Amino acid sequence: MNVQVSITTTAPDGAVAIGHLVFEDLAPASPDLEVDHAACELRSFVGKEGETLVERDGSGLRVLVGAGDRERLSPRTLRRAAATFARAVSACESAALDMTPVSGEGAGAARVAQAAVEGIGGATYRFSSYRSTQRPDALSSLSLVVGPASLHDATSGLARGLAVADAVELARDLANTPAGDMTPSRLAEVAREVAEREGLELTVFDEEAIRAERLGGLLAVAAGSAEPPRLIKLVYEPEGATADVPTVALVGKGITFDSGGLSLKSGDAMMRMKNDMSGAAAVIATLGACKAAGVTVRVIGIAPCTENLPSGTATKPGDVLTARNGKTIEVLNTDAEGRLVLADGLSLAAEQEPDSIVDIATLTGACVVALGSEVAGVMGNDSRVIAMVERAAAEAGEPVWHLPLPQSYRRFADSDIADMKNVGRPGNAGALVAGLILEEFVGDRPWAHLDIAGPMRSDEDAYDQRKGSTGFGVRTLIEFVSGYEAIGSKADREADGSVR
Repeated sequence: MNVQVSITTTAPDGAVAIGHLVFEDLAPASPDLEVDHAACELRSFVGKEGETLVERDGSGLRVLVGAGDRERLSPRTLRRAAATFARAVSACESAALDMTPVSGEGAGAARVAQAAVEGIGGATYRFSSYRSTQRPDALSSLSLVVGPASLHDATSGLARGLAVADAVELARDLANTPAGDMTPSRLAEVAREVAEREGLELTVFDEEAIRAERLGGLLAVAAGSAEPPRLIKLVYEPEGATADVPTVALVGKGITFDSGGLSLKSGDAMMRMKNDMSGAAAVIATLGACKAAGVTVRVIGIAPCTENLPSGTATKPGDVLTARNGKTIEVLNTDAEGRLVLADGLSLAAEQEPDSIVDIATLTGACVVALGSEVAGVMGNDSRVIAMVERAAAEAGEPVWHLPLPQSYRRFADSDIADMKNVGRPGNAGALVAGLILEEFVGDRPWAHLDIAGPMRSDEDAYDQRKGSTGFGVRTLIEFVSGYEAIGSKADREADGSVR
């Protein structure tokens, strides 16, 4: 993080700006806070999310921060309020935000502090590696003020929030880096750096190993590129783990640049395709945060990585490939490549016999059409896993919407010559058909799929987001593995109807 965040019980003497939360209708969070209603009316400040009112207070500044509806106060609200404050005081060297009225105690205090730190981290994020002149904010330190009874738990929340914020920042950096520099090989090097720092087990499959492991989907997509593909596998083992510790597999799509292959995208559609590895970035960042977040389950991260480019050696529409699990796919559109590399990644994950699999991918434009640029689609074969993902996303403040996987739509992917084709009917349930294709490669494992094609990047600065990569999914995945609940055997799940 660019800003040093601390937990205190009083605002430091050197704080140039002090922030106070105000709810809608100018209701102060603290009964001791006096609000000048006339000044607020003059400045059109009513306490809505995203609003601030900066006033001169002696030698410093007093900042009123809109927190929205008091009855709807949540970690997401607090994350946004802290982000709004950090933006408002970016020109100040030091600042403090009074969280005392909402800090609570115990787990509540920890969640409040974590959410605030995540918001501050997101709002102060900068990707400036390629600028000839650096333009950092003046803000270098920010204190979160809590009540004395909340200090211990808030400090714990601070530590977790810093770990999550750093993970989101890593994912953003990876996806923001130009594709010419963030190649599959470079992404594997980053994974190695993360593994060495966090004590993770790492395996990287080079092109020869990918061929030997029969990863036909990954090889087919990589065929048109001069950059060799890589498959990254990271394993986090919790301290003192025994054989009966649950195992969760996370699989992320890692297309470091997607031109569409021979089914070439338009120039406009290609401009942001360096971000097409956002799923892999989220998985690598999540594995790197597991230790600091105190995750107690075993986590396996798999990221099939390649470029998708046109050339004389590229896979052609009409070609047939064989994925890791032996199923054949007729490739009719080379721009529907994410499901091809995920076919191999999911197959490898299923072979590990994890308790659950979650994949994350910038998979379909159809999901963007359905849910827009702020909400991810979630679908899968097990209602318990989907419910856990939904709960994790709600806690993380990353909106998701449960989409169905109607078995009747599976016929849309029927091929005349292979087990399936890689596209369905044009303009007809594209996101769902893509999910049904992925389901072919998870075996009998409980599985959920996150389509983040919409929220993987932002076109504007807002709250804790900056233009560019959002790191969407990292917070959700960390919450998911942190709060993972064993979901029982397949027989148990069939008995209670959780298996689709």
